[in-house]
Formats: sequence, C-alpha cells, structure tokens
Amino acid sequence: MTDRSVFFPDMTSSAKPARRRLPEERPQQILDAAFAVFGEHGLQGARLDDIAHAAGVAKGTIYLYFPNKEELFKEMIRSTMVERLERAEAQLAADASPTVTDRLRVYVHHWWEFLCCDRFQTVYPLLIGELKRFPELAEFYASDVVMRSRELVAGIMRQGIASGEFRPHVPDVSARILASMLVQHSLWVNRDVFDKFAGRSPETVRDEIFDYFLASIAAPAAASR
Repeated sequence: MTDRSVFFPDMTSSAKPARRRLPEERPQQILDAAFAVFGEHGLQGARLDDIAHAAGVAKGTIYLYFPNKEELFKEMIRSTMVERLERAEAQLAADASPTVTDRLRVYVHHWWEFLCCDRFQTVYPLLIGELKRFPELAEFYASDVVMRSRELVAGIMRQGIASGEFRPHVPDVSARILASMLVQHSLWVNRDVFDKFAGRSPETVRDEIFDYFLASIAAPAAASR
C-alpha cells in the first residue's frame, strides 16, 4: 500500500517536509495502489476513483498513463509476469549448468520463488476469475504469458531430448503439465490449504514436484543412473 504520510504529512513545526513524487514515479505509484484495490474488489468491481484515492493522486492523473481500467490491469500483468518471464529467459541464456536436467532444476527454483511471491499470488487468482468477462484480456494473457512461458520450458525439453537426458515426448505437453503443477501447488502452499501439505515447507513441495516430474520425462538410461 502507498505510504499515506507522503500525502498527509505531520504539520507540526518539527515534521520533516514530505518528498514530492517525481512524475516518472507516478505510474508505479498508481500500480501499487491498483494491486491493493484490484486485490480487494476484482477487476469488475474496482473503480478508478478508489485507485486514485489509494495512490493519493487525482483520477485524471491515472488517465495520463493508463487509458482505462483494463489497460491498468494489463500493466499489472506485464510488470508482474511478463517482466519475470524476460528475466527467466535471460537467466536461461546465461545458465552454464553442466546438464539440461540441472538447467531445468535452476529454472524451477527461480520460477517457484516467483510463483510464491505476493504479487503473483494477488494477480493470478484475479486474472483467472476475470478472463471470461474480458476476452481481450484473455487473449493478451494467452499470447504474452501462457504461450511464452510454455515455449521457454518446451525449449529445455527439446534440449534434454537431444542430449539423451529426457525420453522422446511432446515438449509442449510436458511444459504445460509442469506449469500447471507448479502454479496450483504454489497457490495451495501460500493459502495454508491442507495444513501446508502436512507441515511440508514450500521448498520441500517444490522439490517433490520436480522429482516427480523428472521421473516422468527422464530417459531410461538417465533414470537408472
């Protein structure tokens, strides 16, 4: 949430003057407020007036950066998911792990950390709940997040098949299944469902998913090592 003391400073003589927000900081200021308001009311129920109030700006200021509520929500997805995908792509490109299995493990560790963060845990349930009402949003999410992340993992699958570490299979299918396992379990773990899997830590759940998934795709020779 936005620090209200920035906009309502203590007016006593001993108070320090509030720092003025720079214009280039305002988009992030608005986004931070949008996370809170969308998280409470959803996309359909949220009002730009509420977001402006939470950000401490005039409603007209929002329109200087975002033409409507839907574009503001899209920017939340971009700043949360698309930017993290870009980082994952860069990390994989620079990864010097000796095996493809190690590369996949590194990816899963980084991606799991992201899936468990507050921003993802706020945005994803909202997003899934709003897709039917906003077809354009669904199309954006499918192309910029789902297909992009699936291709990232499918690329690792193809490398593993070529190296002989993974058995021949359809990479797109295994990428989709891995994504589903990680996302669903991250939601359960972060909402204390099933008593956090009977006392398992998030890291333990992550490793259980990875080991189970790896056993399903490992080449027979690799699995017997």
